[in-house]
Amino acid sequence: MIEIFLVEDHPLVTEGIKAIFERQKDLNCSNYFDNGKDLLTKLNYIQPDVIVLDINLPDINGIDLCKMIKEKFSNIHVIALSINNEKGIIKKMLENGASGYILKDAAQYEIVDAIRTVVQRKNYFSLSASTTLKKPDEKVLPSLTRREKEILVKIADGLTNQQIADLLFVDVSTVSSHRKNMLAKYDVQNTAQLIKLAITEKLI
Repeated sequence: MIEIFLVEDHPLVTEGIKAIFERQKDLNCSNYFDNGKDLLTKLNYIQPDVIVLDINLPDINGIDLCKMIKEKFSNIHVIALSINNEKGIIKKMLENGASGYILKDAAQYEIVDAIRTVVQRKNYFSLSASTTLKKPDEKVLPSLTRREKEILVKIADGLTNQQIADLLFVDVSTVSSHRKNMLAKYDVQNTAQLIKLAITEKLI
C-alpha cells in the first residue's frame, strides 16, 4: 500500500483527488492539509511515501516547501500539483527535489500513474508539463497574470510585502508567494533583477 499525503487548499480539488485515490486498491491517502505549516508538523510524527503538493498555498510557497521537505525527509517523493505550466517553475520544483509535476487539468489516470511511478524512483510529468519541458528555450518571455502585474508594479514602487497585502486585502504570504513564483517564472535571482527585466521588456 502506497501512503499519500495531499496538500491542497481548494476543497473541490481535494474532494476530486480524494475520490480518485479511493478507487485505487494500492493507494491510501488518510491525511489532507490545506497549508504547509500543518503538513510540516505532521511530518515530525509520520512520513508518507508520497506527498502531492499544491504549489500555491496560503502560508508557504510550494517551491520552498518542497525543498524543506526533501532536506529533512529525503525518502519522501514529492509530486507538484499546479495550474502553472511555466517551464521555469517546473524546473525549479525539480531542482528543489520534486519527482513529478502534474497540471490540474491532467487526466485522472495521470495522477495515479505519477504516484506509482515516483515510488519506483522515476520522475513523472503530466502530458502538458512534459510537452512544456521538451520545448526549446524561447526568447519570448512568459506574460504576467493580472495579479502578478499588480503586485510587481507595487514592488517596483518600493512597497513592502505587508504594504502590498494591506492595499490588496490579501494575506502577506500570498504576496510573498507571487513574488517567489515570478522569480522562478523569469529565472532571476532577486527582486532587483526581476524589476529590471520587467522594465526592460516592458512587462509593466
